[in-house]
Amino acid sequence: MYGFYNRLQDDTLALNEKNVKVLEQGIEQYRLKDEPYYAEINGEIGLFKAAALARMPVMLKGPTGCGKTRFVQHMAYRLGRPLITIACHEDLTASDLVGRYLLKGGETIWVDGPLTLGVKHGAIVYLDEIVEARKDTTVVIHPLSDDRRLLAIEKKGQVIEAVEDFLLVISYNPGYQTVLKDLKQSTKQRFVGIEFTYPPRDLEARIIEREAGVDKEVATSLVKLGEKARHLKNHGLEEGVSTRLLIYAGDLIRKGIAPTAACEAAVICPITDDADMQRSLREIVSAIF
Repeated sequence: MYGFYNRLQDDTLALNEKNVKVLEQGIEQYRLKDEPYYAEINGEIGLFKAAALARMPVMLKGPTGCGKTRFVQHMAYRLGRPLITIACHEDLTASDLVGRYLLKGGETIWVDGPLTLGVKHGAIVYLDEIVEARKDTTVVIHPLSDDRRLLAIEKKGQVIEAVEDFLLVISYNPGYQTVLKDLKQSTKQRFVGIEFTYPPRDLEARIIEREAGVDKEVATSLVKLGEKARHLKNHGLEEGVSTRLLIYAGDLIRKGIAPTAACEAAVICPITDDADMQRSLREIVSAIF
């Protein structure tokens, strides 16, 4: 549904048959049918459960590809709540979140946005990379992230109180913060914070082994690559190698790609365009594999 909203340009637009069917599915389309795998690192599962029980909004902080989104999926499944994920970007408007009037046949109808849907039906609404959204859009979530738990729908002149199971979760990467793109203190201090980082060596190897379907030796070698590459952060690399990229490399290896070629495609190319840094990473790969 959110992708459909994101393609809309006006406040009142026509619905086609395909989009009507999507909207009619309502909240059920956001329920996870299978449990996503997640390996706990430092008590974050218990902390999230406690925050959800206390109806406290949650802020996840950590580098790209360290497991924040997978963690939210895992917790939504464990708590038995629908999960609505919204990828934030600079064109995201308040109407994209809250809803808008649409034309169905000759009739104008109101269609709830993903945030409104979550507020009404007790979903976890996850705003991924919140700092990418416009500041006038993020203001919409402020009344939802304190003890009021209210959502104002200005176009309808309504204020909705969130149901018991509604939970607001945001995430961002502190390493990418700049003067122009930063999360305001007035927003941060409305949330319980959970800090994420890359898993310890043994745990990361088990994650790669399970997710990529490779043997322990390959998984351990990929972890070594990740550790050495992360040591280059702030020495030519803007960001360390994510666990996600190491899983991609393992998956390619499992499918028959040579380890050096797999690491080139899944690790080296995505993280840097600098020729000298690419050369250094290739030397690391050659030494490990």
